[in-house]
Amino acid sequence: MGRGSSGLHAAPPVSRSALRQRLDRLVREVAKFGAVGGAGVLVNFLVFNLVRHVTDLQVVRSSVIATAVATLTNYIGYRYFTYRDRDKSRRTKELGLFLLFSVVGLVIENGVLYAATYGFGWDSPLQSNVFKFLGIGIATLFRFWSYRTWVFRALPSEEPAVAGVADGAESFLDVRTAAPAKPRVRQRVG
Repeated sequence: MGRGSSGLHAAPPVSRSALRQRLDRLVREVAKFGAVGGAGVLVNFLVFNLVRHVTDLQVVRSSVIATAVATLTNYIGYRYFTYRDRDKSRRTKELGLFLLFSVVGLVIENGVLYAATYGFGWDSPLQSNVFKFLGIGIATLFRFWSYRTWVFRALPSEEPAVAGVADGAESFLDVRTAAPAKPRVRQRVG
């Protein structure tokens, strides 16, 4: 290796069709996540309003029960529909992470409802449903990111990480004949 060379090749530019495939996969994932989430929202609102009007529980407690029921139904939908092609080898860890991130989502969702109800005194059935819906929306953004990043992890790609780099001696020759890489410049933040 020459001076200033890191020995690493820059990743080849992503072709337009590969970018289009990635975008298509993301759109399908978002659509499936939305379908399961939409069903979960219906379950959440049905249980919330049923518990709120049939029992004497306070608004936020009714909402927590509804969110827990919806979370359980959503796990089934996400595991067997949205992310059915993802890694299934670590179900215990997956379920633990799902519950952890779901609890964070529950706190976000019900924190909005709590602030509206007890902070501002907005406690009518319509106001409670509006702020529950707002809380669900904010929590959904967090859940989508956390579930796809940490819970339902993608299986490793079968494609090599860097195209065009062969094994063994050919790899050694590619490194020696490659143009030296530009050194990375780190910017100081502060």
